[in-house]
Amino acid sequence: MLKSARKQEKQGKGKDAEGRMPLVEHLRELRNRLLKSVLAILVITIVAAFYYKDLIDFMLKPMLDSVGCTNGVVSQRNGRPCADMTVNGLIAPFSIALKVSLTAGVVLSAPVWLYQLWAFVAPGLHNHEKRYAVGFVAVGAPLFAAGGVLAYKLLPQTATILLEFTPDNARNLLPVDDYLDLVTRMVIVFGLAFELPLLLILLNFTGVLTAKRLASWWRAMVLGITIFAAFATPTGDPLTMMSLAAPIVALYFIALGICLVNDRRRRRGNPDALLDDDEASELDLTPAPIGEMEPVQAPTALPEQADGGRRQINGYDDAT
Repeated sequence: MLKSARKQEKQGKGKDAEGRMPLVEHLRELRNRLLKSVLAILVITIVAAFYYKDLIDFMLKPMLDSVGCTNGVVSQRNGRPCADMTVNGLIAPFSIALKVSLTAGVVLSAPVWLYQLWAFVAPGLHNHEKRYAVGFVAVGAPLFAAGGVLAYKLLPQTATILLEFTPDNARNLLPVDDYLDLVTRMVIVFGLAFELPLLLILLNFTGVLTAKRLASWWRAMVLGITIFAAFATPTGDPLTMMSLAAPIVALYFIALGICLVNDRRRRRGNPDALLDDDEASELDLTPAPIGEMEPVQAPTALPEQADGGRRQINGYDDAT
């Protein structure tokens, strides 16, 4: 019996009904969520290693089709520079296989670590807000995949633009490991960039950010997304930059529309829900009908004042 009581006390020590936890419990919760995410990535990485050949062919195909040299010694393709994909060193093939498997593990395990991210935030939410967890993962995983697919489609165009700087009578040798580093960076950056609208919706649904404030930032958001796209794309040319910036800007305005609908729904349920902490709500000064007014009760006397008198303490009564 005592052991059961101690167990219940230990379980309820870190969290309360409103999801509040001490700092140590927050750090422990973060550690557990990170371990689960890393474990999911590790498992899928191991599985992907058995399909390494298919994965590497899939990742190299757009590059070889666009700028790959077809005849070995030929340094021009359709009058434009081309590149030979090379593997340098004895350990390079193993490191390439590891990079390919790890990239597949990060991308394919996106539903798991997105859910762990939501689960870490969820204890601070109300019960009616926690039900959005499935929707968060269901939308977040396809958005991340869409960003990765866009990066995959932009790689051939990026390679064509970069190889245009090749000097005449020179031959391009493109190491496969350098190419995979570029692919990994673009896929992860593009995928995370596509999560921006979902993050804004999450902040709105949790009451941190209102649609009105989000709408007032639209100029800064568009400018920031454009600058981010300029740094995220390897070439920085206007076409590639706009190919990344345009979908994110469109998703931002879609997120803004969802936030407006959510704030309107919340305002109907609670007119004071969107007020700031220092903003006063409107008072209803309409007098109630006399028949509905509750009678005012006289204050009750303290136990020592039940006889209606006052007590004398050191020459002073209890009123002073």
